[in-house]
Amino acid sequence: MISILHAMQDGVYVVNADYTVEFMNEAMIRIFGDHTGKKCHEMLIQSQAPCSWCRAREVFEEQATVQYEMDLEGVGKVFRITELPLTNADQTTSKMSIFRDVTRSKQQERRIRSHKQDYERLFDQVPCGVYVSSKEGNFLDANPALLKMLNYDSKEEFLAMDIARDVYLNAEDRDKFMEMIEKSGMVSNYAVDFKTRDGKPVSVIIAGHVRYDDYGEVLGYEGIIVDQSQRKLMEREVQEAHDFFDKVIQSSPNAIMAADMKGEILIWNRGAEELLGYKAHDVIGRMNIVDVYPEGMARRVMKMMRSQEHGGRGLVRSYPLLARTRAGEFIEANMSAAIIYDAQGREMASVGIMVDMRERASMEQKLNSVKDQLLQSEKLAAMGKLTSQLAHELNNPLFGIMNTLELLKTEIPETSKRRKILDMALSETVRISEMLKKMLSFSKPDQEERQITDINTILEELLLLHERQLQENDVKVVRDLTEGLEPVMASKNQLRQVFLNVIANARDAMQEGGTFTITSRAQGDFIYIDLADTGVGIPEENLSKIFDTFFTTKGSVQGVGLGLSVCYGFIRDHGGDIKVHSEPGEGTTFTVSLPLYRPEE
Repeated sequence: MISILHAMQDGVYVVNADYTVEFMNEAMIRIFGDHTGKKCHEMLIQSQAPCSWCRAREVFEEQATVQYEMDLEGVGKVFRITELPLTNADQTTSKMSIFRDVTRSKQQERRIRSHKQDYERLFDQVPCGVYVSSKEGNFLDANPALLKMLNYDSKEEFLAMDIARDVYLNAEDRDKFMEMIEKSGMVSNYAVDFKTRDGKPVSVIIAGHVRYDDYGEVLGYEGIIVDQSQRKLMEREVQEAHDFFDKVIQSSPNAIMAADMKGEILIWNRGAEELLGYKAHDVIGRMNIVDVYPEGMARRVMKMMRSQEHGGRGLVRSYPLLARTRAGEFIEANMSAAIIYDAQGREMASVGIMVDMRERASMEQKLNSVKDQLLQSEKLAAMGKLTSQLAHELNNPLFGIMNTLELLKTEIPETSKRRKILDMALSETVRISEMLKKMLSFSKPDQEERQITDINTILEELLLLHERQLQENDVKVVRDLTEGLEPVMASKNQLRQVFLNVIANARDAMQEGGTFTITSRAQGDFIYIDLADTGVGIPEENLSKIFDTFFTTKGSVQGVGLGLSVCYGFIRDHGGDIKVHSEPGEGTTFTVSLPLYRPEE
C-alpha cells in the first residue's frame, strides 16, 4: 500500500485529529518538502494556526469525503484537493489528502475564458457587421453593429427573418453569394445592395468563409459586412464636384487648356475647340502644347511664369500672343496662365485661359467706322446749312430773272428766233429752280403730312413713268403685286424718292440688260416690297456700307453717296426697314418693309 502511494503522481499526505502529519508520499515531499511529524498548516501555509479554508471537521466528525480547489501562493500552484477519512487499526480516524496539480489546466481555462471575452467584446463592439448564418438562409448570430446597420432593434426579430427575402435588395444576389463562397470556400469584397427594415437600400461589402461539419458538409457561413453607404456618398459628392468643375471649364466661352510639365495636354475645353479647331479627343494625351504656339513661344511663356515680372511667381496676366489653329493660320489672342504646384511646392502642371481678340479688333474697326460716319455726318450737317443758305440766297434773284424772262416773252413774237432762245433760257432757269428745291429738300427733308397710302398705286405710277426707260436699256420689267393689300400711313413723295432711287440703281447695275422684278406682299403687321435686279451685284465687303452716308461705288460725276442713306432714313422714320441681299454676278434684291395702317377701333 505504501509503495502504491509513493508511486502516485499526485501528492498524498495523512494527518491525525490534531493536524500532525503522519505520512507524505514522494510527490508531496517534492512539492512541499518533508514535514512528517509537523502540523499540516505549517507545511501548507507556513502558519501556526489551521488554514482558514480547512475542511478537516467535515472529514473527522461527519466522515465525509470533500473536494475543492485551492491556489497556494506559497508554491505558486493550483491544486484540486480530495480529502477522505481513514480508519486506523486502533479504531481512530485519520484524514488522507490527495493534491492534484491543476495549475496548467487552470491557466488554459483562464486563457480560453480571456479569449472568449475578447471575442465577445470584439463581436459586440466592432463597428462593422459580424454574422453567422445557416445554409438555409437565416442568421444564427449577429452583432449590434449589423442590427444597427439594417435598422433592427430586436435581435430575435433579426434572427427569425429570411435573408434572401428580407435582407438582400435583390433576392437573386443571395444565390450568387452562395455559389461564389461554396465554390472557393470564401469570398472577399463582394459588393451588393442590402435593404434596411424600412426598405431603404444600403450598399455593403461582404467578406466571409464557409462553416463545415465534421463530415465536410456545409453548415453555413460567417464573416463581416461593411457598410459602404458613406463611401458611396463621398464618391458621389466627389464625382458631383468633379462634374461641376468640368462643366465650369467646358461652359467657359474662353479657351481653357492644361498640360503637364512635359507639355502633354491634359485639359482642352469646348472654347479651345472652337477657337483653335482641334477636338479634345485629338489633343488630350496625343498632342504637345508647343504645337499651339509659334516656335519658341511656349518656352517663353513658361519662362515668364517662373519669373516675378508678369503677375508674380507662377503667373502670367493678360499677355498678347498668336495662337496656331488646326488650319495652320495664326490668330490674335490674349492669354493668362498659371503653374499648378503640389503640397511640397513642386511644379505639377500649367493651365492657361486664352481669349479670342479677333472680335475686339473687329469692334475697334467698327468703332473707327462709326467715328468716320459721325465725322461725315458732321460734314453733311455743315454742308446742309451751307446748301440751305445758298438756296435761299439764289432763290430771290432767280425768281427775278424768271419774271423778267416771262415779261420779255410777251414782247417777242412766237415765230421769232429770239423767242425760242428766250424759251430755252427760261427752261434752264426753271431747271436751276428745281435743283435749288432739291438742295433745300436735302438740308431739310420733306415734312409733308403723312396720309393713308396704297403702295401698289405708287409702284404702278413709278413703273408707268420709268418702264419705257428701262425697256430702252434692254431691262424686262416683271410685276407681282398682291391685290387688296392693306394701306400704310406714309409720305407719298418720300416713298416715291425711295423706290425711284432703287430703280435707278437697278438700271445702272444692268448696263447689258436683264430683268427687274417688283413684288408686294403682306405678312403679319407689315407689308414687304421686293425690288430685284439681275445686274452685277454688290461685293460682300460693300454690303454693310451701302447705307452709309457718302458711300458710293459710282464715279464722282454720277453720285455722291447720299441716295440710299437718305432713303434708309426715310423708311426708318416710317417705322420700317430696308434689307439687301446680293450675290456678285447674280443680282441684288432690296426688301422694303413698312407697318400696315390699322386704326384703333
